[in-house]
Amino acid sequence: MLTVDIHATSHIGRVRKGNEDNYLMLHISDVKAWTSSQEPNEFIIESQRFEIDANGVILAVSDGMGGALAGEVASKMAVDTVSQKLLDDDPEKTIAPEDSDISLIGKLYDATVYANYLIHQQGRTDPQFQGMGATFTGVSITPEAVDLIQVGDSRAYLVRNGKIYQVTKDQSLVQQLIDAQQISPEEAETHTLKNVILQALGAQSEIYPVSARLLPRREDILLLCSDGLSNKVTGASMQRIVLENKDRLEMACAELVKEANERGGEDNITVIIARLSGDDLPELNGEDVKLELLNLGDIHDTADQNPNEIV
Repeated sequence: MLTVDIHATSHIGRVRKGNEDNYLMLHISDVKAWTSSQEPNEFIIESQRFEIDANGVILAVSDGMGGALAGEVASKMAVDTVSQKLLDDDPEKTIAPEDSDISLIGKLYDATVYANYLIHQQGRTDPQFQGMGATFTGVSITPEAVDLIQVGDSRAYLVRNGKIYQVTKDQSLVQQLIDAQQISPEEAETHTLKNVILQALGAQSEIYPVSARLLPRREDILLLCSDGLSNKVTGASMQRIVLENKDRLEMACAELVKEANERGGEDNITVIIARLSGDDLPELNGEDVKLELLNLGDIHDTADQNPNEIV
């Protein structure tokens, strides 16, 4: 049996007047979903423990943008649309592991594209929401794999065997400049165009989510976050906080938010931490962390890549 212990929270930070972040925890077989309350004066850590069956579990973080209420609306539309789209399937029909054509990551990909369509249409037809958008970083967990989907610059990390790896790549201008070796990662931290992202749900009529597969190991810890955390807390600090609280990961959530706020807290801060456990999972054997890029949208070739340990 594979189980996942999940802790999620979203905090307004120290500067913003509203919370434009949101998160999603979705257990498909139980037809239950949890999202952030987005209440500015609340700091709640939502904790759940799920058994993972063939229908799987979805985790996601979405960071809204657009000013006024537009960002809040965009991120809520993102998590609500993805949740509803996935729950529209009949769970009794979905439990069919031998039917590889109906993969959970494929459904998550389609739901993400549909969320983009709805947010884009809302922005076009309602002047108060013109130009709104939202990042979306999601994870689907099944007994076979942990699959990732990425739109924008919210992030997913993996803590494995005492090390931390960034397993998503920011879809941002500075990341593009890093890849082209025009700036260094250190220069990117203070670059004037640091907040320019290349994709967001709702910003364009078409999006091209990037998806990848990670083979899970026993006691893997996944960390999803908005840039309100990753812009303020280093990978080394995330690693330290998670490992110091590995037996009480709800405290790790609280400590990560606290550290981001102590470093300025200019943005909303959203964190999901999930630990995988169960005898069915392979134990660590010292191999490198590998990602297989999935060719769901016909935009890149399938290939293996090794994420770098970041500390």
